[in-house]
Amino acid sequence: MIRVHSYESMGTYDGPGLRLVVFLQGCPFRCLYCANPDTISLTGGKLTSPDEILDMAVSQKPFFGSKGGITFSGGEPTLQADSLIPLFRRLKTAGIHICLDTNGGVWNRQTEELFGLTDLVLLDIKQFDESRHKALTGHTNAQTLRTAAWLEENGRPFWIRYVLVPGYSDGEDDIRNLGRSIGDYKNIRRVEILPYHRLGVHKYEAMGLEYSLKEVKENTKEQLERAEMLFREYFSIVVVN
Repeated sequence: MIRVHSYESMGTYDGPGLRLVVFLQGCPFRCLYCANPDTISLTGGKLTSPDEILDMAVSQKPFFGSKGGITFSGGEPTLQADSLIPLFRRLKTAGIHICLDTNGGVWNRQTEELFGLTDLVLLDIKQFDESRHKALTGHTNAQTLRTAAWLEENGRPFWIRYVLVPGYSDGEDDIRNLGRSIGDYKNIRRVEILPYHRLGVHKYEAMGLEYSLKEVKENTKEQLERAEMLFREYFSIVVVN
């Protein structure tokens, strides 16, 4: 069984084309800006049969076209790698393109096998500087960067997703250091800059939690353009999502 938080049909922001997005429950990171704090708990969501997810994907396959497919997001889907591996095999047999949206912070034999079955990894790099990454997420970024290196070494195509949080992850030195570190990777197919937003603040209020970044304002057009310009110095395809 797979612990599912929610679904989005015909999603256009989580991978190429039109996609069925499956948001899974549970995450080891504690990102200060998390828009879905209700996905963090390992015990939330609904236990769901892999057959149900496969049937949904197959029923929507006519809408996917040549680029679309299914995306597993979260939470952090690699926490459920054991249950996802057989489902991924069945999805591949059905000819459905698979994306995996991950922070890359979990690594074991099962996650390695899961990455090997994934057509496109959406790798969320929160911050390049290790100390600032830990302040932002509660965890080091060492494994995330090792995951990026593994994807490159094993010829697995991936996108980089980078949330631009004013005062936390928009520093020029941090962006440049990230570019210098992985900008020559051949398997990075694009970099997505994700603007910081406050759409999940109401969830914190409903859950009786404090939103730590309530004083942080959303990006200005100039901030996004500046970040895009910096990333373009190191990566060939950069988009603001």
